[in-house]
Amino acid sequence: MKNYFLILTFFAILCIPDKGYSQTSEINHSGHYENNRYPLLTKPYMELPIGSIHPEGWLKEQMERMVTGLTGNLDSIYEHVMGSRNGWLGGDGDVWERGPYWIDGLLPLAYILDNQELKDKVQPWIEWALASQKPTGYFGPDKDLPYEAGLQRDNAQDWWPKMVVLKVMQQYYSATQDERVIPFLTNYFRYQLNELPKTPLGHWTFWGQQRGGDNLLVVYWLYNITGEPFLLELAELIHEQTLDWTDIFLHQNHLSRPLSLHCVNLAQGFKEPVIYYQQNKDPKQLQAVKKAVSDMRHTIAFPTGLWGGDELLRFGDPTLGSELCTAVEMMYSLEKILEITGDVQWADHLERVTYNALPTQLKEDFSTRQYYQQINQVRVTCEPRNFVTPHHDTDNLFGELTGYPCCTSNLHQGWPKFTQNLWYATADRGIAPLVYAPSQVEAKVGNGVSVKVKEETGYPFEEEIRFTITFPEKKVKSCHFPFHIRIPAWCQKALLEVNGKALETNTPAGEIIPLYREWKEGDVLTVKLPMEIEITHWYEQAAVVERGPLIYALKMKEKWEQKYDDRQDTEHYGQMYYEVTSDSPWNYCLRWDGIRKETLKEKFIVEKKGSVASYPWTTEEAPVIIRTKATRLPGWEIYRGSAGPIPYFTQNYIPLGEEEMIELIPYGCTTLRITEFPIR
Repeated sequence: MKNYFLILTFFAILCIPDKGYSQTSEINHSGHYENNRYPLLTKPYMELPIGSIHPEGWLKEQMERMVTGLTGNLDSIYEHVMGSRNGWLGGDGDVWERGPYWIDGLLPLAYILDNQELKDKVQPWIEWALASQKPTGYFGPDKDLPYEAGLQRDNAQDWWPKMVVLKVMQQYYSATQDERVIPFLTNYFRYQLNELPKTPLGHWTFWGQQRGGDNLLVVYWLYNITGEPFLLELAELIHEQTLDWTDIFLHQNHLSRPLSLHCVNLAQGFKEPVIYYQQNKDPKQLQAVKKAVSDMRHTIAFPTGLWGGDELLRFGDPTLGSELCTAVEMMYSLEKILEITGDVQWADHLERVTYNALPTQLKEDFSTRQYYQQINQVRVTCEPRNFVTPHHDTDNLFGELTGYPCCTSNLHQGWPKFTQNLWYATADRGIAPLVYAPSQVEAKVGNGVSVKVKEETGYPFEEEIRFTITFPEKKVKSCHFPFHIRIPAWCQKALLEVNGKALETNTPAGEIIPLYREWKEGDVLTVKLPMEIEITHWYEQAAVVERGPLIYALKMKEKWEQKYDDRQDTEHYGQMYYEVTSDSPWNYCLRWDGIRKETLKEKFIVEKKGSVASYPWTTEEAPVIIRTKATRLPGWEIYRGSAGPIPYFTQNYIPLGEEEMIELIPYGCTTLRITEFPIR
């Protein structure tokens, strides 16, 4: 069964833990890293300590641009909120989510890159939070302050912002092993156990109630360290007070009912059924998230792995918005689900979101971001669009604060947490690159030997991945351990080689293949994942061109122009923004006879550049171009700033003009584009 092949093997390998697995609350070392304690579910994979995984190639360049861009400088760029007045530094300014949001991404970036300057920016936030704890266990700002423009100074005692700080503290401990974190969290969770019956998660705002899964996962994490029984009692209470996402996904109609949920709450709540599954072990928790994806596919879903939500849920019209916070929060949910289930579906989904939605919503120098992106986005301008929650028409502009500032604060977790979840330790004492990107890892495997693996690849653009194995200890020349390789569901004929020799092993799509062997110093494992053109159908049967983990979009000329907003009552969106326009034609359709499966190789010509650029996410540096023929639809014109309404599929015969050759490039390399094409 492609979902849980590892679960069949776990119980066989639990006979070889470091300290032995028993029906007690002792630490479960089913491998070299702490797994869930009994009675929690034994996980197939375990997150490695922060600092074990390092980005290479284009991913390293991406993260270095974060350092010099918004992420590394938000305390000066957004000083009004992130400066010394912030309530999470003891000031009289913003007391809610924005400061913790920033640190939730800045901290892993600092420690993954081992950047001391960024670590120094993180530390005051850690120290203030630790010092703020009261004898009751409460921590953080505790007083609401009068309104001040641009700041969130109320709901200081809300549970929700503290959930973000819990994740910060979890990461900080992973990176530093600072023992102060353990009693700090223990005392706070005792406070929650006492207080939640009187003051539930939804008491101050609905955000805490709908995002309780973030609280829950840190409770389980602490239980795995301390084994305190009250933490499991608290976990049940938090789950009980959290919005019932399992029932929503299994039995309710939210995913087929417009405006039913906030788009980001769906992304954060998505993981809660699987987080709780570790305790209750009811298969319906896993069924719920799978059903959710299946139900969304023909209602609100976008081909990027996300959904229409600007900010409330919308049916998947490709001109509706998708919020940046949705992308980074869904990534985090998928990372947690993958670790717990070992299900290839979630790794594939994670790559789909990361490699399509995330790059396009950030300017290449990481200086500005876009609040809403559109699947079909033909211009980025300050004018009315059909968004349900517009912010003075600034939502699809690239700016520091355009749209709403939550994304300015929250976007930073995306790439660092993705990097942190490229590799996992396995319960059978091995290593698993479950998500592919250029990187390097050091971890303990086998009988406790340290191994380094360097992953060299141009993925997700290229099909080949090379893993080179070395041992840091000079006297170690080899070690027997399993190397888990994921075969994506889209790849039908994967090939595996060791030192140039093909391995005689089955490589079924959608499976994880554990390679058990004696690995020697300098061994090279090569994984080849052939990528074929595929046409998928989305809103009203619109056609989307896919290849491997990437979707492809019409390449358009892009003119970036910096502008200044001098309108009244718009100061909180920032003074400067970028508009992006084009004189390229965009109103193309694809013909039915050109997208039949048997003609795809003939009709879609794939051209690859010689090598992947250090930063590939631009129209100029796109590593892959797909050429095909399309026809313009003269009546398809701009309406309210977007590609106007049109039947994406029709059975009415309409005479078409001559076909033209068009170029498609990876969606993440575009700003302006048509991705969902009408079919004629």
